[in-house]
Amino acid sequence: MDEASGVSAKAQSAPAAKPERGKAVKLVDRVFDQLQERIRSGNYPPDSRLPGEHELASMLGVSRPIVRDALARLRDQGIVYARQGAGTFVSAHGSPTTQLSYSPVKTIADIQRCYEFRLTIEPAAAYFAAKRRDEAAIQKIAAALADLREATSHQLHRTDADFMFHRAVTEAANNHYYTASIDALKAHIAVGMHLHGLSLLGPRQGLEEVYEEHNKIYRAIAEGHADEARALMKAHLEGSQGRLFEGRALDLSF
Repeated sequence: MDEASGVSAKAQSAPAAKPERGKAVKLVDRVFDQLQERIRSGNYPPDSRLPGEHELASMLGVSRPIVRDALARLRDQGIVYARQGAGTFVSAHGSPTTQLSYSPVKTIADIQRCYEFRLTIEPAAAYFAAKRRDEAAIQKIAAALADLREATSHQLHRTDADFMFHRAVTEAANNHYYTASIDALKAHIAVGMHLHGLSLLGPRQGLEEVYEEHNKIYRAIAEGHADEARALMKAHLEGSQGRLFEGRALDLSF
C-alpha cells in the first residue's frame, strides 16, 4: 500500500516539474528576445547602461532570476557586457548599426521627396506604436514632448527634440525597420525640420499649434488609439509640408 502510494506520488509529481521548467525557459526566451530587440532598435544604444535587474523585472513582468538568465545569455553572445559594480552595458559591436543611407539633400525637391517618404512610414509607425507601446516607450516619447514644450514656452523650435519625438514613436512600434529608416533620414529630416521651424516663428501661434499636434499624437499612442494615432501623424506631416511649401507642392513628374 505504502509502495503503491509512493509510486502514485512520483507519477503525480514528475509531470508537474516539466511544465514549470518549460514555462521558465519560455519566459527567459521572451525576455532575451525583448531585450535583444530593444538593443537592435536603438532603445539601448552602444555603451549605454541597461536598467537594473529589479527595474527590468518590473518592466517586463517577470522575476529577477528570469532577467538574470536572459542577461547571462546576452553576455554569452557578446551583446552586452558587465562592469564590476556599475551594471550591464550594451556592447558596441553587439548593437547593429544602421546600414541604410540616402543621397544628401541638395534641392527643395529633395525636401519634398523626404516628406513624401515619411508619409509612407511614420503614420504606420504611429499606428503600431499605439498597439505595441510599453511604459518605457511611452516615457521616451513623453520626454521628447517635454523638451518640445519647454522650447515652445520660450518661442523656440528645437529640431533635436522634434526628431527624437518622431524617432521615439518608431521605437514604440517595436519594428526596427522603421527606426533604421528614420535614423538613415536624420540629416535629411533635420533640413526640413529646421526650415519648418523657421516658418513657425513670428506673431502667429504656429509653435503652439505644432506642439499641440505632437501632444495629440502622444496621447493617442499612450491611450492605445491606433487609428487615431495614424491619422494624427499623417495630418501633422501633411501640415508641416503644407506650412513649409505654403501649400504649393512642386511638380515632380518626369
